[in-house]
Amino acid sequence: MKIELRMLVLTLLFALAVLQVSGAVYEVRPGTAMTTIAQVPWATLQPGDTVLIHWRAEPYKEKWVICRQGTAENPITVSGVPGPNGELPIIDGNGATTPSNLNFWSEQRGVIKIGGANVPADTMPRHIIIENLEIRGAHPDYQFTGRNGNLQSYASAASPIFVEKGEFITVRNNIITDGANGFFVASSDSAVSRNIVVEGNYIYGNGIVGSIFQHNNYTAAIGIVFQYNRFGPLRSGAPGVNLKDRSAGLVVRYNWIEGGNRNIDMVDGEDTAIIRNAPEYRKTFVYGNILIKQDGGNNQVAHYGGDSGNTANYRKGKLYFYNNTIYSIRAGNTTVLRLSTNDEQADLRNNIFFNTAAGTSLAMLAESGTLTLANNWAKTGWRNSHDGGFNGTITGGATMVTGTAPGFSNASLQEFGLTENAQARDAGTALHTDVLPDHNAVRQYVKHQTSMARPVSGQFDLGAFEYSAAVPMQILTTSLPVAFRSRHYNQALQAEGGSGSFVWSVSSGSLPAGLILDPQTGIIRGRPRANSPTAFTVTVADANDATATAVRDLTISVRLHN
Repeated sequence: MKIELRMLVLTLLFALAVLQVSGAVYEVRPGTAMTTIAQVPWATLQPGDTVLIHWRAEPYKEKWVICRQGTAENPITVSGVPGPNGELPIIDGNGATTPSNLNFWSEQRGVIKIGGANVPADTMPRHIIIENLEIRGAHPDYQFTGRNGNLQSYASAASPIFVEKGEFITVRNNIITDGANGFFVASSDSAVSRNIVVEGNYIYGNGIVGSIFQHNNYTAAIGIVFQYNRFGPLRSGAPGVNLKDRSAGLVVRYNWIEGGNRNIDMVDGEDTAIIRNAPEYRKTFVYGNILIKQDGGNNQVAHYGGDSGNTANYRKGKLYFYNNTIYSIRAGNTTVLRLSTNDEQADLRNNIFFNTAAGTSLAMLAESGTLTLANNWAKTGWRNSHDGGFNGTITGGATMVTGTAPGFSNASLQEFGLTENAQARDAGTALHTDVLPDHNAVRQYVKHQTSMARPVSGQFDLGAFEYSAAVPMQILTTSLPVAFRSRHYNQALQAEGGSGSFVWSVSSGSLPAGLILDPQTGIIRGRPRANSPTAFTVTVADANDATATAVRDLTISVRLHN
């Protein structure tokens, strides 16, 4: 089911890319006139243009820059077209070549670079979407051929996707791996990156062995949202952080974050005073995440404040940390949070803090900070701090829910939803008024890289998941793109609810001739023919309960090639 749901999301997003009809569509595809990424007119892309990179068995060994501007209504989209089994097209920087008709600096910093170029002319890139690609191979152990034909090595700060500067950049449903850093966003006094969305990606296996300075994610912007991502462990032997950020307006919600020296590091905006002076710098929201703390390395799950040593520049605001599930498998001590100074504050509520070691091995804070607790779960025996010189302040300890287990459905299989009789059920409290309405906990993570509506069932349950005996079924797809006659069509329907495992059928009407609906994946595929019916009704049923269903009327229009 989980692979099928992932394919639904990928193919639906491909469908949305095809719907960008306001601009040109450039298709990189084996057996056509455009077989290489270098043939795409990167230097002259216009608002609404779409670049479709089709899957092929061998990776594309190419690297390039995007330094153009779309608009809110007509973004520039670079979209991978998945293979027959949902495989993403691979962009491999190891041994890649830069197109000779592009001229941009810092080639050694990334495989796909956004911003910072001579050809195309330098500008602030805006409204760019990168989706459905596997981008890898930006590591100092690897080399590439630059635009002048010179063999070069990647920098120690290289990333598969490097945003030197950009505004309204969306990176979604990609695999980002085998880099020094994974995803990287920079800012400076002259060019601040803004409004970045990172969603539905699988980011793992990045870092440099023995170095603490490279991470799966390293970002600095004004306004950045991480949601529905799966952050896996870093490269073996790499002691970096999983999600490290120096932004203002940071939101981390509904992600799976497993491993790292720390799972999340939210530190000072050392890149530019513009970030530090932004009002958003003082509020950070982390909610609905699953944070798996592995053994070894730093015992802290998250850090908020700063690490430059210049404490005047630290965040000195408030971290709102709620409805997260922490699962620590450390043999020794685990510390939930480090606040850099007593000027840093945090409000922790409705979380589950579970550690496999004894309850006395779990502490709330490191050495400092001002912490408010409200209705969190921990093992009996938890402590304020493991630090003998602790000088912080913790209030609300009397609200803690304690016991031996919160009631996970199957922790050995990393199933952290709750059972019907779980101690963590209905044990939460109302969210802090500062987080409402924009940051209400209304969704929850679905393994892997997608989400569903969080059920509304009495008082908040503790942790990232709300128990519900029956989640209502609903079909999320409201429209389908045009199908061009005799061209391959591969679009997905999307649903949520029930057990999350679905069976699809056409319950009335019929699909256009030549198309079929896969009952297990919900993918409509085939080569449509002319003079076919276009209106039909689709039904989805819970694979584990055939009485739980949802229906929707849909239409597919068949047209001649354009």
